[in-house]
Amino acid sequence: MHIVTGGAGFIGSNLVAALCDRGEEVVVVDRLRQGVKWRNLAKHAIAGIVPPEELTDFLAKAPPVKALFHMGAISATTETDGDLVARTNIALPQMLWDWCAEAGVPFIYASSAATYGDGSLGFDDDMRAEALAKLRPLNLYGWSKLAFDRRVAQMLARGHKRPPHWAGLRFFNVYGPNEHHKGRMASVVLHKFKQIMAGDPATLFASDREDIADGEQKRDFVHVRDCVAAMLWLQRNPQASGLYNIGSGQARTFLDLTRAIYAALGRNADIRFIPMPDDLKGKYQYFTEARMERLRGAGFTEPATTLEDGVRSYVRDVLLNAEDPYA
Repeated sequence: MHIVTGGAGFIGSNLVAALCDRGEEVVVVDRLRQGVKWRNLAKHAIAGIVPPEELTDFLAKAPPVKALFHMGAISATTETDGDLVARTNIALPQMLWDWCAEAGVPFIYASSAATYGDGSLGFDDDMRAEALAKLRPLNLYGWSKLAFDRRVAQMLARGHKRPPHWAGLRFFNVYGPNEHHKGRMASVVLHKFKQIMAGDPATLFASDREDIADGEQKRDFVHVRDCVAAMLWLQRNPQASGLYNIGSGQARTFLDLTRAIYAALGRNADIRFIPMPDDLKGKYQYFTEARMERLRGAGFTEPATTLEDGVRSYVRDVLLNAEDPYA
């Protein structure tokens, strides 16, 4: 049996789909609530759903577990409830790390590229305590993810009991199927697709930096299937414990991304710029690009999906399927 926390969410449900397609038994830990998250799981034969508040009791009597993937988190970069974020993004993964260490279960958890802050210190997935201490995230979410990365480094340095195999994953800008429930936190691809299909021009944030032109802000956009491929590879390769960037390794502009959406739809681009929202000023990453040397050096050889190919398949194969735009 595999356990996937956040398994009805975006990245988690794509991982669940891949595991189920391989014939694995998967228990999802998540809340479905009143929205459409259930549709992220609808096509797959899961072994059950455990509410997060019942997870401790479930683990106490769980059958043998092959691996625990911890994808659940408060992931909104605009969240301001520090106590909620600390409980969910720091205390919970600590509890799961401890349980996996005692039970002898591999533990793979989601960190984030938000730990890198404005990127001025680069994007090196360096697990050394001194490297982690230099990072300055721009928001509460990024701080919480860095706080747990630093706790892992501290536990390793002090010889605390650890899972037999573990990996922390710094996801960059992920896009792909099963993100309809994410609202404002959904990918730019989904937001721009909806604008275009509504008959409106695609809008992008204008730059508020003199050295960067409107639309030339760059991010490392990575298709969710590449994230899943990396997670499954890490599970199969216990020698590769560590902290890893999960991205394409190539920064692309928001103009590149939006033009790829129009191209996938066979339409001429109509792009306009709007002011940066006040709540994002000073907290907006203008450049991200995953350094992938550590994961590649560990032996991961799957090629990254190009932005144009990834956007084309997402738009044509998923989003244009109005009746069932889910994986």
